Amino acid sequence: MKTTTTWKSGQAYDSFQSGAKIEIDSKNGFGPKALLLSGLAGCSGIDVVEILEKMRVPFSGLSIDAEAEQTEDLPKVFKTIHLTFHVKVDKDQEDKVRKAIDLSLEKYCGVAAMLRKNSSIEYTLKIE
Repeated sequence: MKTTTTWKSGQAYDSFQSGAKIEIDSKNGFGPKALLLSGLAGCSGIDVVEILEKMRVPFSGLSIDAEAEQTEDLPKVFKTIHLTFHVKVDKDQEDKVRKAIDLSLEKYCGVAAMLRKNSSIEYTLKIE
C-alpha cells in the first residue's frame, strides 16, 4: 500500500492512492485524526456488511458514528473510541448483527487491531 500526500496551502493537503484523491484540511474539512476514525468505521463497516451477507441476514442500511476521547498531553492521542452502529434490520436478527460486529472488531478489521494497541474500542448497536 502506498499513498502520496501533497501540500496545497495552510493546513490543506491532497492525498492520492491508485488514482483516487481525498482532501485533508484540519481547518476546513477532515483532519488526520477524523480520517483515522473514518478509516476505522469504514474498515469495520466493510467487514460487517460482508459477514451479514454471508450469514444471509437481510438488512437495508448501515451507518457508523465514531467518537474518540483524546489525552490532554501532547501528542494528543485517542484514549477511548466509541462506535455506534445504526443498522436497519429486523429486531430478531440482533444477535447475528452483534456477532458480525464482534468478528469485525476482534478478528478482521486491521485498523481496529492497530488502534487497539493504544486505545480501547467499544460499541453500541442501534437497531432501526
